[in-house]
Amino acid sequence: MPRASDLCCGGGGPTAAAAAYSVDMGQLIIAHDLGTSGDKASLHAADGRLLAAHTAPYPVDFGPGGKAEQDPDDWWSGFCSATRGLLAETGTDPAEIACVAMSGQMMGAVLVGDDDEAVRPAVIWADTRAQAQTQILVDTVGSERGYGLLGHRLDPTCSLPKMMWLREHDPVAWARTTVVLQAKDFVTLRLTGRRCTDPSDASGTNAYDQHAGSWSDELLAAAEIEGRVLPEILPSASVAAGVTEEAAAVSGLRAGTPVVVGGADGCTSALGVGLADSDSGAVVTLGTSAWISMAADEPVRDPRMRVITFDHVVPGHYVPLGAMQSAGASLSWLARTVGVVGHDGLARLVEEAAGTEAAPDGLFFLPYLLGERAPIWDVYARGTFVGIGHSHGPAQLARAVLEGVAFNLYGIFEAMAQTVRPIESIDAVGGGANGDAWLQIMADTWGVPVRRRTIVDEANSLGAAVVGGMAVGLIDDWPAARSLSEVEAVFEPDDASRSRALAGYARFTDAYERLKDWFAWQAG
Repeated sequence: MPRASDLCCGGGGPTAAAAAYSVDMGQLIIAHDLGTSGDKASLHAADGRLLAAHTAPYPVDFGPGGKAEQDPDDWWSGFCSATRGLLAETGTDPAEIACVAMSGQMMGAVLVGDDDEAVRPAVIWADTRAQAQTQILVDTVGSERGYGLLGHRLDPTCSLPKMMWLREHDPVAWARTTVVLQAKDFVTLRLTGRRCTDPSDASGTNAYDQHAGSWSDELLAAAEIEGRVLPEILPSASVAAGVTEEAAAVSGLRAGTPVVVGGADGCTSALGVGLADSDSGAVVTLGTSAWISMAADEPVRDPRMRVITFDHVVPGHYVPLGAMQSAGASLSWLARTVGVVGHDGLARLVEEAAGTEAAPDGLFFLPYLLGERAPIWDVYARGTFVGIGHSHGPAQLARAVLEGVAFNLYGIFEAMAQTVRPIESIDAVGGGANGDAWLQIMADTWGVPVRRRTIVDEANSLGAAVVGGMAVGLIDDWPAARSLSEVEAVFEPDDASRSRALAGYARFTDAYERLKDWFAWQAG
């Protein structure tokens, strides 16, 4: 069968599906970034330029044993709130909207019943409870075979093991399930009534054969999961359907507005800074989690399986990346723990951290609050302060957190440089890229210039907007994304700081190596 990406329009006009919904199409795009902490709606001109943004927050239920869940109804409420807020703040007539394009968190499991309602809370990317189920897949398929097929390790952070876990631990909900969706796809279902996903999100499930471009019969058989519970795979730049009358009434959108399938956040953020093909550079995305990504013309396979590869939202291309679990989440956890409140309080804490020392003073933080993916792939690892002394206070703890995330990302940086191509500089996006101190620490640790873009918080939405524009014919060239933001600040590595950072990195990695057996032992 043809790959979904091969069915996508290449530009120059709307898809047939888009044409059916856009007889009097407007010239503005609304993009959504359905993240872990909230939904960001952004308004874009016909060429993709960012005009305005509005965010609606929602909670996450983190619990013991690796639990991480969210209520899909909160996503839908956040979507409607962010959309209405954006339209109101900008005075935009819904008739001016050419399409709505989606981006969202990956690798979750939203169980949906016959009535198109979620039958239980969604198990999201950060949940690591499916360890035993992952081992079944490893024992049946093999780690190397699975990685070769999927472009991804067999791992409890992925959707297929989560589905197995839910079948075992919530059989009542599983019995009511008729389809399992990703976050953005659940909102698309609410908007349009269509059950679908795209190759970028499909490639993060552990159930997608990256070479065939379709669901993997081999992995589904190993999991004893019927393929009927997985949605159809459509090109990222295609229209799922138009907004229904019911959805229009609660979202503020016009009925019939085309809803573009969109893509996973790791891939839309790559596109949002111009990573469209192998001639592009590299980007670090600093959000709740963090990742370093590039674009490639072929699937990438790392002999050590540190790097994973997703299908890109750009047809025929791929996004190799290394992702860590708890980047901004580590800093948010520390702020909450030491009683720092609000964005301003967090900014002051980071500013104080910039003026102190951690690693040179013997204080380290292993940022493994949610286990870890790249580069160590250890579900048992846990967040740890090593070397705390009586003189250490919140500023020193915060400095250790900033350095710990930078150190872990350096392991990913090295893996990407060795597996994909050398990195001469790296662009930074995501909420964490707003802080000078963190970007300077990263530059000093990685030894290359770190460049902040003019658009950081909306990089995911910007990429989704380009996907939307391509789908409805407003944009006719994928690399057009490169012109939509610019470098606004460059953080050059300092030689003396680099030397200290490398010494700290060596001790950081040594601390993990000494503790990893204990992590596994205490997990039982």
